[in-house]
Amino acid sequence: MSSKLFATAGQLGSSTLFEASGLKCSLDRNIRPICPGLILVGEAYPLSCAPGDNLAIHIALEKAPANSVLVVEAGGYVAGYWGEVLTVAAQAKNIVGLVMDGGVRDIAAMNRRNFPVFTRGISVQGTAKARFNSVGEAIQISDCSISQGDLVVADDDGVVVIPKMHIERVINAGKDRADKEALMMEKLSAGSTTVELLGLQKWR
Repeated sequence: MSSKLFATAGQLGSSTLFEASGLKCSLDRNIRPICPGLILVGEAYPLSCAPGDNLAIHIALEKAPANSVLVVEAGGYVAGYWGEVLTVAAQAKNIVGLVMDGGVRDIAAMNRRNFPVFTRGISVQGTAKARFNSVGEAIQISDCSISQGDLVVADDDGVVVIPKMHIERVINAGKDRADKEALMMEKLSAGSTTVELLGLQKWR
């Protein structure tokens, strides 16, 4: 995927892309950023951890291509699957961020390193390294199926994952939506109302 597409996706943001997509592509709203203000855009590298075990993450860090986002399914089990050590390892491999349907720890250290992390929870409890479900294979989080190479866009509004076959269409639709909203805001600044612009006069 081109750097131009990445840049455009990040500018449009998760909400615009979700609304433009017509897809079930948003993750659970409880998967939130540990550091508000950071934007995460990249190609998904999916993996599935056994509950309370982060072995899959260590294997994934050896296999994931540069510029990937690790997207981790852990059944919503909140433990410290990820922390500062794995952050340093990920940045050395040019992994651009983490989406974790589970838990993380070492929050202050990760924020100092400006590493975007979106997670279900925070926990001091560590994890074992004995078993895993899958690495690099498709996973399911919420209503969203995630495969390697899908587009991940995450920001303060939430996390969306756009399937590879829909990326170009969704980004183009997102640009159209953003242009329409920009025009609407110009009209609002000039004195129009949302009731007028959205055709809601019958509810006055």
